Amino acid sequence: MKEDYPLYLHWYRTLEAILTAVESYPRSARFTMGDRTVVLAMAVMEDILEAIYTRNRGPILRKINLDLEKLRVFLRLARERTYLANGTWQRISDMVEEAGRMVGGWAKSGG
Repeated sequence: MKEDYPLYLHWYRTLEAILTAVESYPRSARFTMGDRTVVLAMAVMEDILEAIYTRNRGPILRKINLDLEKLRVFLRLARERTYLANGTWQRISDMVEEAGRMVGGWAKSGG
């Protein structure tokens, strides 16, 4: 059933990209910023799954949006500190932005 939701499939690919990118962070950042980034990205996946199987999705979708905003900040900081190459950052940022649009569309459709 979850495979019927485009947001689930999109975030699965985004999560794979984030996990791969964080593996290249320098050791000094991998266990601080890297771990925090991964925890947020995985929380988004958990919340997407919860939203799929819950009737009252509004609060969950708002939490997903908040976590996506936090991810945007962490990813931007990683790029500025050169933990992420510009191309990698751009690709992942575009994926996060698309996920945000999908969440917004889901919320507008009545969740």
